[in-house]
Amino acid sequence: MNDTEGYVKTVVHQQVGSIEFYHPQSNSLPGILLEELTKAINHAAHDPEISVIVLRSAGEKTFCAGASFDELISIDSIEKGKKFFRGFASVINAMRKCPKFIIARIQGKCVGGGVGLASAADYSIATEKAEIKLSELAVGIGPFVVGPAVERKIGTSAFSQLAIDATMWRNADWARRRGLFAETHSSIEEMDESIARLALTLSRSNPDAMAEMKNIFWRGCENWDTVLDERAGISGRLVMSEFTRKAISSFKNKV
Repeated sequence: MNDTEGYVKTVVHQQVGSIEFYHPQSNSLPGILLEELTKAINHAAHDPEISVIVLRSAGEKTFCAGASFDELISIDSIEKGKKFFRGFASVINAMRKCPKFIIARIQGKCVGGGVGLASAADYSIATEKAEIKLSELAVGIGPFVVGPAVERKIGTSAFSQLAIDATMWRNADWARRRGLFAETHSSIEEMDESIARLALTLSRSNPDAMAEMKNIFWRGCENWDTVLDERAGISGRLVMSEFTRKAISSFKNKV
């Protein structure tokens, strides 16, 4: 892929592996980027030169706009729909299984799958401009695949609030108070300083101890390979409904 189509790239420095993704449509994620992101996380998980991972996106305004609407509107079968949503499932499961801590750098807005990525990270550090929204119901689907990760992170009550009121933005302080963001900062510079400090500290920590800690933090999620695949099936079926196709077309025309 070239930069006009998006990319996923990894840079390693002092045992810190920075995985960056980019898409020209507000860092949305088409299937090919989801596949590349999964590969990058899995590779970093087994790279002896990497002790800690920083997941980030390019630009300053949007961390991730979620699913690619161009790809959603092009889906023409339930199986293709399920395959697309399996892409989000694969990324979340790769983050879950990775034995290394993943710090998410949330420099801007998170929508849908972007909230899922922030939730699946082990420690998310954001700016005060990082508003969040689970918009799936607004286009006739629902946050089925990312739901387990979001609910695990912020609890059932807060997750249901996001999922039901799908058009309302919640600010970064709301997300921090509910545990999605570990920290919020007034500027990108302050956020990056905090990320650099934590990443450096973790890069010098015992990798075996961190792996054992991560196993404990994610205990009870061992069945997610099956659960998220089933959820992808629900989304794949709903994305083919007449209601959803009209809703996506209408939404895309407004953008």
